[in-house]
Amino acid sequence: MRDSDPGADHTALLQELFGAAPRAWYVLDADMRVITLNRSAAALHCLPGQDALGRRLADVAPGFPADEITELAAEVLATGARVTNRMIRGGVGPRTDERRDDGPVVVLTLTLYRLEAGTGTQAGRSRAVAVSVEDITEQAASADRLAILHTAQQTIGSTLDIAATAQELVDVTVPRFADASTVDVLDETWRAGPEHHGGVSPDHPLRRAAYRTRSGGELPVYVGRLNTFGYSTPFSQSLADIRPRLITALREDEPWLAANPAFGALLRSYGVHSLMVVPMAVHDAVLGLTVHYRNARAEPFDEADLDLAERLADRTALSIDKARSYARERTVATALQRYLLPRQPPSVSAVDAAHLYIPGGAGSDWYDVIPLSGARVALVVGDLAGRGVEAAATMGQLRTSVRTLASLDLPPDELLERLDETAKRLAVDNALAASAPGAAVSASEFLASCLVLVYDPVSRRLTSARAGHPQPLMIDPDGEILPFEVPAGPHLGVGDAGYQSATAELPEGTILALYTDGLVNGRGRDSDAHLDRLHHLLAQPGRSLQELCDAAVYALVPERPGDDAVLLLARTHHLAEENVAVWTFPADLAVVADARRMAGRQLAAWGLDDLDYSTQIIVSELVTNAIRYGRGTVQLRMIRDRTLICEVSDHTNTAPHLRQARSTDEGGRGLFIVMQLSTDWGTRYQREGKTIWSEQPLPEHSGP
Repeated sequence: MRDSDPGADHTALLQELFGAAPRAWYVLDADMRVITLNRSAAALHCLPGQDALGRRLADVAPGFPADEITELAAEVLATGARVTNRMIRGGVGPRTDERRDDGPVVVLTLTLYRLEAGTGTQAGRSRAVAVSVEDITEQAASADRLAILHTAQQTIGSTLDIAATAQELVDVTVPRFADASTVDVLDETWRAGPEHHGGVSPDHPLRRAAYRTRSGGELPVYVGRLNTFGYSTPFSQSLADIRPRLITALREDEPWLAANPAFGALLRSYGVHSLMVVPMAVHDAVLGLTVHYRNARAEPFDEADLDLAERLADRTALSIDKARSYARERTVATALQRYLLPRQPPSVSAVDAAHLYIPGGAGSDWYDVIPLSGARVALVVGDLAGRGVEAAATMGQLRTSVRTLASLDLPPDELLERLDETAKRLAVDNALAASAPGAAVSASEFLASCLVLVYDPVSRRLTSARAGHPQPLMIDPDGEILPFEVPAGPHLGVGDAGYQSATAELPEGTILALYTDGLVNGRGRDSDAHLDRLHHLLAQPGRSLQELCDAAVYALVPERPGDDAVLLLARTHHLAEENVAVWTFPADLAVVADARRMAGRQLAAWGLDDLDYSTQIIVSELVTNAIRYGRGTVQLRMIRDRTLICEVSDHTNTAPHLRQARSTDEGGRGLFIVMQLSTDWGTRYQREGKTIWSEQPLPEHSGP
């Protein structure tokens, strides 16, 4: 019996090890022909088995980048450098172009190293390349899906805009996941309406929010157009039961295609062979539908793809619902804000006024034109940081406070000091509300600014103060900028520093411009350049105020402003001297008759004899009250404006007290009589002294 050959046994063992290896192995000669392969290689579905023997790589793997593999193997053969886990993509069958569209995509990893035969002086006489092949198609597909999901998490929901969010989804899915994708949302979702809970009927209108195709072509339903999916289709069923539908192989004899032949013909014309229909819902509230199609890629959608599509739909639904809620709240807040703002500035003789208000994504700006006593007017612009209904309501409180304080005839600096106290109380209330369980308000720091101007058309004097607000602009009638510096004060509600006023005497026809920073500031905007541009726009004599407002919108407001923008323009007027009469009397009750007589003469000169009786009573009561309870000289001023104004000033700050006189009292009825004869009356305080004023309506066809 012959002993076994140890060398032969060793070779047999190696051959068995090679043949039984779980990983596919090929051995290529110097001509890149397959000279041997193991059983795992023969079993690969994407490459030929024993038929590969003696054939070149280009013939063995036509669906793969054979030139790339050949160059790689030749380099390994020449240099001996090992290549590990090089990934390639290809497919079964002939390769038609760089994108594999006519067969399933296969992903392989290749490991290559050089084999040498011979020993001693014969070393290296025979060389070959060993190629290890592993099919990682499933792992690569899983990695691709994870990468797509990661991209979706990074990109979907970057804005609070429904259409933009929908577009972000289709940009993620096409072409990496689908050949075409569409997003349709319920019409009420698109319009920021209430949530739709439960299933959706087949005839419920949806609006196309986004679509994308691999080819870049257009679909029959364009973005923004209403559409219905009809009855008994995968689309209507998904909307009805809020469950996805996976169609791996679309057949021409599908019953639901026969029910909608036009849509069926469309799918056939595009060569669609697989699709997924996935509803978008948040907490049982249906928002819309996403649909993914494949026509260029041969492999159909599978369950793993459906799982990814559901994850993408959930991500998109959350972002769309957030955008819907934001748009709904913004709509309510904007409506509330518009309701709380004046629809049209009141008509006053001191100024002509016009305004623009552009709601943005943040802020609650306000403006006001407030008639004051003595034919004066207050111009106010403010800016409150924050957004939403709560910010709009707080803005309304601030505006109401300004009007209330203005009715007290406070100077601008004192008005802001009082308003600052109000803002501090509002800030405390907001903080308490924000700390309450389930609170919807923001706990962010209260921050508001305000600018107040008071203009007197008799003296042509302007007084202004500001709290953390931009400077006003003044343009003279010739279009030149008038220097006017209002001392800066702290924002409302955040500091203890006081406010200071600035005054200026204005020529007739001066334009005053009050604005919020949203008009000139913003992301990526040069505020100084925009302010210079606003100067240039306003320095155009001959244009109406409304034309100037429109020009500012066209030139300064971006397409999608991130902040509210307000511009309040006023053109000043001077009340002519013939419409004002002033007398000064000593503190002697004997002059009351003189005051009545002079008032009567002035009324006759103005053609206001119809007001003679009531005016003489008012003058008599006010002058008597000033002499009796005041000190120093008494001044009587009459102004013929849109009303007849009678003012009596003295040098004491003692406030008059209106009371109901008893039947046995000899006095105490003066102010009550003044109130009955006047449409409005009140008290205005100066640094020293006070003024009691009364207004009466002018007879028809009379006026300054």
